[in-house]
Amino acid sequence: MALPNTVRLVDVGPRDGLQNEATHISTAVKIELVERLAAAGIRHIEAASFVSPKWVPQMGDAREVMAGIERRKGVTYAALTPNLKGFEAALASRVDEVAVFTAASEAFTQKNINCTIAESLTRFAPVIEAAGANGIRVRGYVSTVLGCPYAGDIAPAQVAAVCRELLDMGCYEISLGDTIGTGTPLKAKHMLEAVARDVPIHQLAAHFHDTYGQALANLYAVLEEGLAVVDASVAGLGGCPYAKGASGNVASEDVIYMLQGMGINTGVNLQQLVLTGNWISAQLGRVNGSKVGQAMACND
Repeated sequence: MALPNTVRLVDVGPRDGLQNEATHISTAVKIELVERLAAAGIRHIEAASFVSPKWVPQMGDAREVMAGIERRKGVTYAALTPNLKGFEAALASRVDEVAVFTAASEAFTQKNINCTIAESLTRFAPVIEAAGANGIRVRGYVSTVLGCPYAGDIAPAQVAAVCRELLDMGCYEISLGDTIGTGTPLKAKHMLEAVARDVPIHQLAAHFHDTYGQALANLYAVLEEGLAVVDASVAGLGGCPYAKGASGNVASEDVIYMLQGMGINTGVNLQQLVLTGNWISAQLGRVNGSKVGQAMACND
């Protein structure tokens, strides 16, 4: 296939990027991050997670974050909702879309959410049903599609089977997560080929971490196959607490720079996005994880 003309970037920084931060982040900073991303042209933002504060303390102010955001027309404000209680809270907070998550690895699912893959899917059924009844779209996440810290390599057929289950349950889109960032381009291509035999490629997204510095190369490999939705995190925020050494998501700035360099439309203002990445990095007291962000800051 030829490269897509347009790519939709889903910025997961406000949720996946911030959820594992040890230092408390104020609600005001979270709200401003979401609004800065929208102002930069990001049209799909994972803004919050409606989970128990006991398990993810950083996301305990999800209601306040969603209430404080100044909504922009044309922007999807999404939230993670692992159970029905979370969905009901998200619905009351006027989210545009919700997400559920599982993995392609039985070992990882047991370590992460303390159940089998089949049990995790059963838990999601009431969420997906309630979402459908309320006209809310559901996105499905599948982790460990290119490797598991406990089970090693994952068979592409296993990834495809889980994705097909989520599609059949009612998810409109499936995000393929290289959670620990061990994938390489040919592995990514072969995995996508297997999944695309069961799920239309226009209903698939790539969610690649950059632990081994392979994320952009892996993204290029799946873009060549026709995939046109990419998850990324401003300033490369995020990581996987269940995978030793796993660094953050691929940086949104780096993805946008690559896509623009290939003439692919994203609708994103790179300069504004870089400023946003530098701003949130300063708020967190850390170096910007985006190579493009660092380079452009030096050129200013």
